[in-house]
Amino acid sequence: MGYDALLVMSFGGPEGPDDVMPFLENVVRGRGVPRERLLAVAEHYMHFGGVSPINQQCRELIAALTADFAANGLDLPIYWGNRNWHPMMADTLAQMKADGIKNALGFATSAYGGYSSCRQYWEDIEKGRAAVEGAPEIHKLRQFWDHPGFVEPHADALRDALATLDPARRATTRIVFTAHSIPNSMAATAGPTGGRYEAQLNETAALVAEKAGAGPEWDLVWQSRSGPPQVPWLEPDINDHLAELAEKGVTDVAVSPIGFVSDHLEVAWDLDNEAKETAAELGLGYARAGTPGHDPRYVTMVRELVLERLSEPATDGVRAPFTAPEPVCVSAPGRRLGSIPVWDYCAVDCCKPPARPAR
Repeated sequence: MGYDALLVMSFGGPEGPDDVMPFLENVVRGRGVPRERLLAVAEHYMHFGGVSPINQQCRELIAALTADFAANGLDLPIYWGNRNWHPMMADTLAQMKADGIKNALGFATSAYGGYSSCRQYWEDIEKGRAAVEGAPEIHKLRQFWDHPGFVEPHADALRDALATLDPARRATTRIVFTAHSIPNSMAATAGPTGGRYEAQLNETAALVAEKAGAGPEWDLVWQSRSGPPQVPWLEPDINDHLAELAEKGVTDVAVSPIGFVSDHLEVAWDLDNEAKETAAELGLGYARAGTPGHDPRYVTMVRELVLERLSEPATDGVRAPFTAPEPVCVSAPGRRLGSIPVWDYCAVDCCKPPARPAR
């Protein structure tokens, strides 16, 4: 099967104060999140003028990809569709149809497995296609948690963050990796046998720490919880963990948000404001590592994932989501650093949607 475009798929974010509440309502629709929680999160966006950095970061990534593809003779136009705010997926698919696109590859700006980080992008595609008669087929590229183009920028950023801390206190400095917390029930069903989200993050953390020369001592903790209080989510929260570290005699922390591909609002607010303030209150030295953004190695990674798929033989429709009875595993899918199995095609029951709380 030939491919004639690349679709970059992202979460989306508001681009002005009037967008904030409609955007947040899109994000939490059907999840039973209290109104007061939405208002609190809205204040985070208002701290940045009602503008999330994520859309501009997507524009910068697409500009870098466009230049990289052209420089390397890869003739694929690049489109952009979001889950929760403009440009919305259905609108982008309508434009792709108008442009004559038939079969496109989809790159989701999420490295990991799980419902919200992988399967929901499949659902976004199918909902968008259902809204646009004759919409192109979209075939999502694989997860990339262990690709060097993702790991190495994180490792360099961690090394740079450590360099800003007092070297005399290196023995009492702790590396703390963070990712978006998810409900325990969602974590339990991530991947075909469960636990994939946490397993991949632990592998990424180990790979980043090794590449950064930071040693084997590190922690993986969670941030950005948004669900109703009666639903258990992955813990500990970064702020609670910082308090525990201070009690144990840790003097400094280098925080690396490996769960994210760019410095969007959940990084900028939860780590650069809340966690940083917590660290200051506890008397901890604090440094936050950056994310890949549009690092040239990350851009190269996307091209490599596209070329990896282009090099595979035609499969006559096997790529439709959730149709294979078992995940179709790829034994050697290009450059990898880790050991967790990877696959392109999801089983019908892979990463089941979470049960919604009773109202």
